[in-house]
Amino acid sequence: MLLGCSKGSDTKGPLTIVLKHAKILGPVDPIPALLAEFESAHPGIRIKAEVLPWTSDEQRQFLVINLEGGQPGFDLMMLDCIWVPEFARAGWILDLSAAGVTPDELAAHFPSAVEAGTYRGRIWALPWFMNVGLLYYRSDLLGRYGFKPPETYGAMLEQIRVIRTGERNRKLEGYLWQGKQYEGLVVNVLEGLWADGSTLVGEDGRVFPDPQRAEEVLRFMRMLIDTGASPGWVTAGDEEITRRAFGNGEAIFLRSWPYAVDMFEKPGSPVRGKVGLAPLPSHEAGRRAPGSTGGAHLAITRHTRHPAEALELARFLTSALAQRAMTASGATKPTRMALYHEPELVRASPNLPRIHDLTLAGRSRPVTPYYVMMSTTLQPELSAALVKVKTPARSVADARRRLDFFLRDLQE
Repeated sequence: MLLGCSKGSDTKGPLTIVLKHAKILGPVDPIPALLAEFESAHPGIRIKAEVLPWTSDEQRQFLVINLEGGQPGFDLMMLDCIWVPEFARAGWILDLSAAGVTPDELAAHFPSAVEAGTYRGRIWALPWFMNVGLLYYRSDLLGRYGFKPPETYGAMLEQIRVIRTGERNRKLEGYLWQGKQYEGLVVNVLEGLWADGSTLVGEDGRVFPDPQRAEEVLRFMRMLIDTGASPGWVTAGDEEITRRAFGNGEAIFLRSWPYAVDMFEKPGSPVRGKVGLAPLPSHEAGRRAPGSTGGAHLAITRHTRHPAEALELARFLTSALAQRAMTASGATKPTRMALYHEPELVRASPNLPRIHDLTLAGRSRPVTPYYVMMSTTLQPELSAALVKVKTPARSVADARRRLDFFLRDLQE
């Protein structure tokens, strides 16, 4: 569908664009001020912002139910980057290439963010903000014992042992990560596969192309819990639960996303000035262990009555001006690479250049319209291995069998 003049505009007053987005975490929510600025520059348009449910699974469920109904009641929506191919294939969002959005227009964004918004050579969503998996560490504790950030999991485990022995603090945990049965667990396992030189989907499309390595990764994650290097409660831990524990000074290491860095540096934070950032460890010295890239895009509902205005708003919210404001607020990290080196932003958040490098070295989750189905199928199997309902070998075998069946049926 091409974007032209809006259909059914109300000539008696300003038209309304409904924006659906998740609550923006951070010290300040920059969205209201940005929308007010857009309205000031576009007197004929009013923006109604509506917040989506808290978790990504609930957000997707809400969007899918409303979009399948054909009258969603919103024009512009925030999509997790992994949903874009699925929504494009389903016909729920507009083809922005047909609206004149070109690859050159998106050249300032991280390539992985552009890739996530592209399906079958067409652009379907504009990159809004960026994420990458990384390792937070207590720089004060590592420095006290003469350690550098660990490059391998073996080195990390040794550092945990030495530091906890020296600190004699029973409440000090070793390594926190997201092991709850949700997308975060799949991401942690995916990063574990990459750290071991394997992957989730092989070149032939098969899930767990190297099942023995997948089993080893699950055994390792279970070992972290069994030995106490990670607390048992990580099997119920998500981003915020683990972020709060680390932010309270209760752990040495944390796998998380960049949004947390500014929270750790807030006045009054128990770990202010005591946190460093590093790449995720690998299982073997010299092997690169990329973090998973993530983030959010903006897409236009196929049934919007105001496609041109919705695209205008999407372009504004993903512009350098808007992403600069969101970055300055401490709420998000930008998809525009140049902003990570702007002096004013770096003064307020000195870790930005480091986050840029980690993001550039990151790796996308499989870009496929079937990713959510794959993740939903994997989640209970991976969780079963961690909580010892199944052996890692059984979880991998069951996941492969189920996904091979589903994917074969979908692709026929």
